Amino acid sequence: MAQRSITIWLAFVLVAALALPAAASGLDLEGAKSEGLVGEKVDGYVGIVVANPTAPVIALVKNINAKRAAAYLEIAKKNGTAVDAVAALAGAKLIERAAKGEWVTDDAGTWRKK
Repeated sequence: MAQRSITIWLAFVLVAALALPAAASGLDLEGAKSEGLVGEKVDGYVGIVVANPTAPVIALVKNINAKRAAAYLEIAKKNGTAVDAVAALAGAKLIERAAKGEWVTDDAGTWRKK
C-alpha cells in the first residue's frame, strides 16, 4: 500500500511540474485550460477540447503529453507496474484537482465541464 501511495504521489508531482513550463508561443497548460482549449483526460494525458485548434495548442498538447509519457514510463519502471496504470492514477488525480469550469473527460471519454 505504501508503494502504491508513493507511486501515485510521484506521478502527480511529476505531471504537475511538467504542466507548468510555457511553450515557445507563450501559451501554457494552465492558460489553455482556463480558456477552454484543452482539458484533462482519464488516461492521464491532455486532450484538445475545441474543434479547430491552433498550431500552438496542438504543439502544447503534444509537448505536455510527451513529457507525461516519459514520466509515466520512468515511474512504472521504478515501481514494476504498467505504464497505463500509472497514467490512469495520475489522470484521476489531475481530474480531481481540476478547477471548476475546466474541461475533463469521464470514464466514457466524453468531455464535460467540471
